[in-house]
Amino acid sequence: MRFASRYIAGIFSFAIAAFALGGVSLADQSRLNNATALFAAGSYADTIAAIDEIGVSGVDHAPAILNALSKRRVYLNKTTKFTVYRQGSVYHDFLTSKQLDGKPEGAKSVRVNNRVRSAIKAALGTLELRAKDPATRISAATEVFNRKDVAVLSALEKLIASETVPAVKKMFLDTRAALVLAKGDAAKSDKLAAIAVMKARAKQDAMVALEVAATDTDPEVADAATTAMKSIENWLAVAANFQNIWYGLSLGSVLLLAAIGLAITFGVMGVINMAHGEMVMLGAYTTFVVQELFRAYAPGAFDLSLLIAIPLAFAVAGLVGIAIERGIIRFLYGRPLETLLATWGVSLVLQQAVRTIFGPTNREVGAPSYMSGGFEFLGLAITYNRLWIIIFALVVFASLLLILRYTSLGLQMRAVTQNRRMAASMGIRTGYVDAMTFGLGSGVAGIAGVALSQIDNVSPNLGQSYIVDSFMVVVFGGVGSLWGTLVSAMTLGVVNKFLEPWAGAVLAKILILILLILFIQNRPRGMFALKGRAIEA
Repeated sequence: MRFASRYIAGIFSFAIAAFALGGVSLADQSRLNNATALFAAGSYADTIAAIDEIGVSGVDHAPAILNALSKRRVYLNKTTKFTVYRQGSVYHDFLTSKQLDGKPEGAKSVRVNNRVRSAIKAALGTLELRAKDPATRISAATEVFNRKDVAVLSALEKLIASETVPAVKKMFLDTRAALVLAKGDAAKSDKLAAIAVMKARAKQDAMVALEVAATDTDPEVADAATTAMKSIENWLAVAANFQNIWYGLSLGSVLLLAAIGLAITFGVMGVINMAHGEMVMLGAYTTFVVQELFRAYAPGAFDLSLLIAIPLAFAVAGLVGIAIERGIIRFLYGRPLETLLATWGVSLVLQQAVRTIFGPTNREVGAPSYMSGGFEFLGLAITYNRLWIIIFALVVFASLLLILRYTSLGLQMRAVTQNRRMAASMGIRTGYVDAMTFGLGSGVAGIAGVALSQIDNVSPNLGQSYIVDSFMVVVFGGVGSLWGTLVSAMTLGVVNKFLEPWAGAVLAKILILILLILFIQNRPRGMFALKGRAIEA
């Protein structure tokens, strides 16, 4: 009975102690008590051992303790073993992190030197490697990999055994391999294994890690490192080509969005619309206005702003396009030079109107959460905003194909494109088709502005950056051909990205323009010429 009462009393006392420690487990308390005893021992070696105890303790305030120790702000009373640390002017209990009224009487600062500070730095890195968030652990391991912080190696090896998340474990293994090679005095078998890991990693940072091993005194290790570096170089060259293709497709999707509306108006109506770029600009500013309204009245639903902006941008740009066609262009059919000058004047008016309303400076358009960040796929760096724009461009393209093929407006547009006089004689209102076509092309340009607002500056000059490229895409692909516009945009985008590295951005565009001129001389109607009696006449 007496034993039982003592047992219950012991459990009760442990419960009170755990409550007093504010959630610190008994194992963590034991680690901190060991650290206190080591601090009291007084030597630098004991202080380093105490740092190891703090680093593996798992308490939330361990980083605060280590940062305070690096600044000599940990104080110990050797008689009572009572330890505190200071953050700013506030003192905290070493065990519980609770605030205290001041420094305890008789407490003196724990001494540190450069060796101790190095141990503190390593322990802080180890703490981040133990973080609960896998992304934080990967980020911490990446930082250790880049710094080649060999002091973390022993702690990292223990963490590898207990890690359960595959992506984190892979990064830990890669980091361990880099540290083994940086350490230099590892066993031969460990170096060869580390070289194999770096070869499998196949990245530029692996090349940096292998450079040390390539100068190793052991010929087998040096040869293995050199072979691995050559293998990585070959893969990086292949990956660079794939990356250029990806960047080219990304640029091509932007050109497709900017040009596809022009392909409709230019192909059906034969109108050289110099104000097409300003339709893109109106779409971008519509996105800006929608986002400002969301920021003011519904900040929690900001991710929906882009989805709301798409139909609004289509409506705004489409209505402006219809107004331009009905108010100006319909009086100038058959007079291409006057149409070009008139639409150029409209573009200047629209630019100045936007400057007057919104100002001449760039406007901030935010990216929703699902378009932020990126990921890596087979060595390619892929950002979400570019990926979504490619998908969006293909969706717009497919939607236009469906409209042209399966709607009455699309049927009438194709009829007018192939033979305007015959279409009119069959009862098709060509004036109505012209207005709707111009509105559709302008609306699609407005949608393009929504996408471009995510990757380019929203300013009154936004449209001017794409108008020349849009005409190049349309002429190269074939006037009025949507499939030609798609192939042309992607081709020009990829070619441009392959030319840029050695020719520069400006010279690359000049070379593309020269090649395009030579191509048009041989195929004046572009890659995909439309068929029709009126067209072929």
